[in-house]
Amino acid sequence: MNLLASLRYLAALDEHRHFGRAAQACHITQPALSNALRALEEEFGTAIVKRGRSFGGFTAEGERVLASAQRMLHERELLQQDLNSVAGKPRGSLSIGAVPTAMPIAARFSAMLQARHPGIAPVVLSMSSSELENGLDNLSLDMGLGYTERMARHGRRLRHVAQYTEHYFLVRRAGQIHSEQMQIGPKMSWLEASVLPLCLLTPEMHNRAIIDAAFEMAGASVKPAIETNSILTLALSVVVGEVCSVLPGALIGAVRGYRELEALPLSGPEVRTAIGFMIQAGDRTSRTLDAAMTLAQDAAWLRHAAAHSGLLAA
Repeated sequence: MNLLASLRYLAALDEHRHFGRAAQACHITQPALSNALRALEEEFGTAIVKRGRSFGGFTAEGERVLASAQRMLHERELLQQDLNSVAGKPRGSLSIGAVPTAMPIAARFSAMLQARHPGIAPVVLSMSSSELENGLDNLSLDMGLGYTERMARHGRRLRHVAQYTEHYFLVRRAGQIHSEQMQIGPKMSWLEASVLPLCLLTPEMHNRAIIDAAFEMAGASVKPAIETNSILTLALSVVVGEVCSVLPGALIGAVRGYRELEALPLSGPEVRTAIGFMIQAGDRTSRTLDAAMTLAQDAAWLRHAAAHSGLLAA
């Protein structure tokens, strides 16, 4: 039995929660994955996986094996990066999770990181706040870009580096198409925005919770005309439909090319949300993560992030 391969299959099963999808992710057949997991159970002399017609989770002992597997795979990746890297030239993959509203900034960051360190291969994934936090917990993510206000609320063992402050805009079709790009219009109150037909993110998204709270503070209750978990749908539904949307500054910057749209800063209340990179606290870090955290604190990068995510009207 190849112990590391079997542990990798176990971690994949935890990620995908489905035998077939886990096998596909590992580029093996489902029977091969099942046989490897049974060999792992024989190795440790205990049941690891709850089996039925479908994946039923892990046994209590299986959870302990899984936690050890995640640590071992993480340590193996750290060792491989150490062996492949030389001073000042880190080599290896770096997994970055980002909440959907922060994806434009995550994309800019990963591109700058790879340009500075060609040996680093970033893997950038869009995920909900809870998926991001779980990824950091189980070490499947190296770093996450998201809402740092959730750290204390959920008691996560994380540390963070502040990146920018999220501001919010009402996006709608303009009265006339602008000559060059989307224009920033005058301020609009959240109460005024509440009476418009809106396309918003689905309720499980933290961004939606922020927006709902803002409307509630303004004395309004909103039932969206369209709900989606797709950032692209938020923008395109306004371009081709009869709805408006609420977007943070990072997304406004990404869709400035739509000349038929305009963005109005929302006020009353003034809503500002901190966005930062988060990593596991206390763990030994990889060379690629060290390089990424150095860039995340670089003054030039922070100015760039602020220019593409904050008060775009300024």
